Amino acid sequence: MSERDAETRTRLLAAAARLFAARGFNDVTVREICRAARANVAAVNYHFGDKLGLYREVLAKAIGTMQATTEAARQAGAGLPAEQKLRTYVRVFLQRVAGHGTDAWIHQLMMHEMADPTPAIDLVFDQVVRPRLAYVSDVVAEILHLEADNEEVQRSVLSIQAQCHAAMPNPMSKRLVRDLTAGTSLDDLADHIAKFSIGGLHAVARQTT
Repeated sequence: MSERDAETRTRLLAAAARLFAARGFNDVTVREICRAARANVAAVNYHFGDKLGLYREVLAKAIGTMQATTEAARQAGAGLPAEQKLRTYVRVFLQRVAGHGTDAWIHQLMMHEMADPTPAIDLVFDQVVRPRLAYVSDVVAEILHLEADNEEVQRSVLSIQAQCHAAMPNPMSKRLVRDLTAGTSLDDLADHIAKFSIGGLHAVARQTT
């Protein structure tokens, strides 16, 4: 690939990420992407095959970032007791998705993907959602002294993850939690979610014993 082609490809990816994140896959045209990238209208087909091929490349970048979040939480919690692993997971997750320097476009892209799925949704589920929830399930299962596939474990994981997702940057969360991206506020929220979740898990454990 020539240097000129590489530059065009990079511009197409950047423009596509911005437009797909803002409006979703179906509401963005190839012509708009090429215009924003200052590229010939045939450039998308030349570099990516078609619009879906371009979208998959954009999604691959998002997936890599999301995988890195899960791995960072896993490494930070390595060797810690289960409850501390959960606290660490929540803190790392919030720091990555709501803190300074967050890739807000990824959250926006995922919101569109969940609301109006494309054929690429299986990539997100298989490469991000399944491994992430599997890790949290193992941690919760250890706290509850149950198997990871137990129904109580799975329900608890959904509850924990829902709290984390509620703090993701969006117009509503910014109104509910002021200065969310401030370090102290973010740490306080992470501590609250972890404390609330662990208290709930202890209640569940009492009911299952």
